[in-house]
Amino acid sequence: MADQETDTEDKIPFTAHLEELRKRLITCFVAVGIGFAISYGFKERLFQILTQPLISVMKQGETLIYTGLPEAFFTFLKVSFLSGLMAASPVIIYQFWMFVAPGLYDREKRLMIPVVLLSSIFFVGGALFGYFIVFPFGFQFFLGFATETIRPMPAMKEYLSFSAKLLLAFGLVFELPLVLTFLARLGIVSVEFLKKNRKYAILVFFVGAAILTPPDVVTQIMMALPLMVLYEISIVGARIFGKKKEAPKPAAEAERAGDP
Repeated sequence: MADQETDTEDKIPFTAHLEELRKRLITCFVAVGIGFAISYGFKERLFQILTQPLISVMKQGETLIYTGLPEAFFTFLKVSFLSGLMAASPVIIYQFWMFVAPGLYDREKRLMIPVVLLSSIFFVGGALFGYFIVFPFGFQFFLGFATETIRPMPAMKEYLSFSAKLLLAFGLVFELPLVLTFLARLGIVSVEFLKKNRKYAILVFFVGAAILTPPDVVTQIMMALPLMVLYEISIVGARIFGKKKEAPKPAAEAERAGDP
């Protein structure tokens, strides 16, 4: 009987934990749904903003097309969903924070807030870099293959998939300084390690850029070069916030510490 009461007491906190998680997830889904509904009312404008880098380098009279009957409809739905997800991101981050905060120490709470803020800033910065810098040059490069007999006819579905993947890739790779600084804070990497392996990191950047970007040299270089700069920023961050090595004790103090 006592064992059954003990099992019940152990299960109650866990079920309460699951109930809180369910409420947090429902709140996130509702926020995304509201953001989606509002964004759908501006779907044409949102898609126009997304395609502006391509439209600006296209010749007069050239437009995007859709080849399947439901393609435009589903493309607008996806754009509205992505916009709604971005609009609801503050609510999602807040719900995540309220869910994990009770289980953190005060020191961990103080670290979590700047990490979340900086992570959001770096991600948005990477996406904006891709939109304003990489897209115009990349699209101009691709459209440069057009001739009198070959005309580009980009489709809505293909453009959305291409641009969304590229923006996500740039947003993620711009998290590099935060990740390396965090690893340095934990003592996993050091400033000396980062400096020593700089040449290997550059090789990894170009290989990774070739995988994440379309198979052309322009966008590959335009992703690899910022990564090289971000790597140097990571070294500075590791030097400032990295785990400090304990200074060795003098021999006299070590001997006194060993005396009974």
